[in-house]
Amino acid sequence: MKVSDILRVKGGTLFTAHPDEALSQAAHLMAERDIGSLVVMEHGDLVGMLTFREVIQAVVKNKGSLGTMLVRTAMDDAPLTCTMETEMDEVRRMMLDRHARYMPVMDKRMLMGVISFYDVAKAVVDSQNFENKMLKAYIRDWPGQEEGDKPA
Repeated sequence: MKVSDILRVKGGTLFTAHPDEALSQAAHLMAERDIGSLVVMEHGDLVGMLTFREVIQAVVKNKGSLGTMLVRTAMDDAPLTCTMETEMDEVRRMMLDRHARYMPVMDKRMLMGVISFYDVAKAVVDSQNFENKMLKAYIRDWPGQEEGDKPA
């Protein structure tokens, strides 16, 4: 399974922020839309990632307030990225190694979407459920089995 498979199911709504935007405004958008991350874009380029983790760290650093802080001061300016062709096993490894909950999906310099650890976990569970269903159907329809016989 590839990242493109997840994005196809997930849809393409993207929320972004500008690095010189007020951090409080970005946090408000995240709360209003019930999203855990914003991709930080400047002049059409990915320049960072802002997640609830960075917002909370900024609040603690600023003694309980966001004040006049900018997105630039809190964002991760070297976010982990992947492509549409990245295999799901690789994405899981990358996210676990870096403790990343969100990952921008890029096609060269173009932002294609964002996948979350939740999206990855859901894809794995859905895949396992499908596989289990197929195995159960195969066992139920075991070749050479007579009507009423139970599989061994």
